[in-house]
Amino acid sequence: MKTYDILVADDSESARKAISILLDADPRFHVVAEATNGREAVEKAVQLMPDLVLMDINMPEMNGFEATRVIKRELPYMMVVILSVSDDAADLFEAIRNGAQGYLVKSLQPADWVAYLHGVLAGEVAVTQPIAEKILAEFKTSSDKEAFAISDKLTSREREILQYVSKGQTNKVIAEALYISENTVKNHLKNIMAKLHIKNRVQLAIYARDHVGDA
Repeated sequence: MKTYDILVADDSESARKAISILLDADPRFHVVAEATNGREAVEKAVQLMPDLVLMDINMPEMNGFEATRVIKRELPYMMVVILSVSDDAADLFEAIRNGAQGYLVKSLQPADWVAYLHGVLAGEVAVTQPIAEKILAEFKTSSDKEAFAISDKLTSREREILQYVSKGQTNKVIAEALYISENTVKNHLKNIMAKLHIKNRVQLAIYARDHVGDA
């Protein structure tokens, strides 16, 4: 059974302890370290190379968005999920813009936390429909939308896969529907994101929801 090393960054000691207790209850999660501010989170991410960083937004010295941006610049393949008490669209969009793979609202039930994080680590579309809609609403009003202009470079198979992504389907479901392997689906997704200059699976889901009618 594969296990995942996790770094928890939050300036609240009680929050860090609660998160660690929750994650350690799952044998697949291993909290390797905690950070009390954004700068410390960056330092420990570089030093320990965890599989996933859980990053609170409001922290001293360097906030979670800034720390995420630095980590993704130095370690582009490291996964980061922003932690917040808010589902405000502006915060959601800022998290994705800075390269985070997801956005986790602290008020979710423990079981939802675990399911969400497993989805992120598996490379699935780990974003709920309400959150996706909030991000999309903000995304539509942003000038950054120009970077996601519709591309005619996608193959027919890639466009087909994009249709499934727009519906929130997992790699497994896509693979079964198209009679191909999950690894083939993953490779197609990598090619799609490279062609569209999209950084991660969450951004791809947003793109698909917005452009699937044209794709």
